[in-house]
Formats: sequence, structure tokens, C-alpha cells
Amino acid sequence: MPEWSTSSDWPRHLATIGVLLVLAWLALRAIRALERRVLREYPVDVADNLLARRIQTQARVISRVAQGAVILVALALALMTFPAVRELGTTLLASAGLVGLVAGIAARPVFGNLIAGLQIALAQPIRLDDVVIVAGEWGRVEEINSTNVVVRIWDERRLVVPLQWFIENPFENWTRTTSQLLGTAFLWLDYRTPMADVREALERICETDPRWDGRVCVAQVTETAETTIQVRLLVSARNSGELFDLRCAVRERMIEYLACAHPDALPRLRVDMARAAGGQGEDHRETLRTLQDEAGKVAGQTASPGAEDVNEADAAAPAPGEPASTS
Repeated sequence: MPEWSTSSDWPRHLATIGVLLVLAWLALRAIRALERRVLREYPVDVADNLLARRIQTQARVISRVAQGAVILVALALALMTFPAVRELGTTLLASAGLVGLVAGIAARPVFGNLIAGLQIALAQPIRLDDVVIVAGEWGRVEEINSTNVVVRIWDERRLVVPLQWFIENPFENWTRTTSQLLGTAFLWLDYRTPMADVREALERICETDPRWDGRVCVAQVTETAETTIQVRLLVSARNSGELFDLRCAVRERMIEYLACAHPDALPRLRVDMARAAGGQGEDHRETLRTLQDEAGKVAGQTASPGAEDVNEADAAAPAPGEPASTS
């Protein structure tokens, strides 16, 4: 402990530290009160909360940074009131090159998250209650702290991600400018599917579902396979939660409609029961004889003109399986 020249130095020193701590406490209370006022004036539990989420994100992040700065400055000032610490600080400043390098490397994660927090507060790649896809997980931004972001996943798990990760890595933000989204429901159907009836049924399904926002309701054939076609049912909703439920309802009700009104539209495996039951041996032999009779005719019809014609030497060559001529 340092030695003081007079007995009155101890009370004065303690009073100085007490004043610094009280001022820091008052500054922290003022910052928190200002943050609560901003959050109260801009609630997010409204229909159109894009502006509220933007302001709340800025308020929370800036408040965390300001509180951290107040605590750091208050501790530094309190320590500097001790003569030994002040002398140590003077010594460190004299050799600031190496010490600054070491301190910079050690404090890199702290300052990286601090700068990332300021970037998020200003540029706002994410905001509170944003729907994001992080590391393949769908969730909502629940908290933005001074060092990390807490994402509430759909199954009520919590994904904790460093602030700097959102600055350095790409991610999906489904509510960056608006919460409206498009979604698809794919069906594999038979080639005999009446697409006009499918489109009318899709319109009726969307019009009777309150989750549809009235923007997009389209049925398209997007792919064909050997036995089926792929039909894409494209719909829209006000937000991602309603869109997921709407897609499930559209898929379910469309299958129910096709099963009742157009059962032939559902994919099925066709089998020739007459051949499967037997007796096809004679038919098979008859088919072979017919093919042999038509072989010459078919060969003439399928010959390629021009460059593919054989020359005389090739024509004189024996066919595969025939003995070569000895003449």
C-alpha cells in the first residue's frame, strides 16, 4: 500500500474515488433511462414495426457501448489516483511500442466486437426481431449485446453468435426491408393433370385462407420426368411464419382436391396386366418375326445420306461374324 505524507490523505483519496464511482453510477443510470424511454416510445408489438425495430436496435447497441465506455473510464480514473499505478502508467508509456503491440493483440476480440457493434448500430445489417438464417438455422434476433447476438431458433433453442461474425460472414435476412415473402409448394403429378382446374382450385384455396396477402397465387409446370410432371404452387404471405403455414395448407388442400375431383392426376405406376398374367411368349415370337421382315425396309429408311456413306473398300469388307473371302 502506498504511504501518505499526512493522515488526511486517506480520507481525501477515498472521497475522490467515491465521487468518481458516484458520477459513473449516475451516468449509467442516465444512459439506461434514456434507453428505456426510447424503447417505450417505439414498441415493436405493432403490425408495421420496421422503424421501431431499427430505432430499438440502435438504442440498445449504443447504450451497451456507452455503458462499457463509462465503466472503463471510471475504473481508469480511479486507478490513476494511486501513485503506484500512475508511476506504472508512466513506465508503460515510456515503452509503449512493445506493450502497445501486446495489448493490441490481446484486446483484439474486445475491440473487434466493439467496432462490429457500432457498425451494426449504424449500418444495421440485422435488427431486433429480424428473421435470419444463420449457420443453416432459421430464427429471430432476440438480443443484440455488446459482444454477441442471440438468435431464437424456431424450436426454442438459442444460437449465440459473436457480433463480428455478422460483419465478416454472409447470412440471410428475410425482413431487411419488408416481412412479405413468396413461398412454393411442389407437387409431382400425372401427365393427364388438368392445369386449368389446378389453377382455379389454387385461387379458391388462397382466397379462403386468411394468411394469403392477395399478391401472388400462381400454378406452373416447372419440370417433367419420365412418368410425372412437377407443378409449382407459388403463393405469398405477410411474414415468414404465416407463409410456412400457408404453404403447408396449400399443399394439403390441393392433394385433397385432386384425390376427390381428379384422381387420375395423382402419380401412379401402370402395369399391363395381360402381359403380367402370362401367355406373352407367342406374342413375343410373332413380334420378332415381324421385325425381321421389316429389317430391310427400316434400314433403308434410317440410312444417313452424305458423309456417313461407306466407300467401296468398306462395302467389300465382310460383315461381322462372316468368313473373309479367299478369292
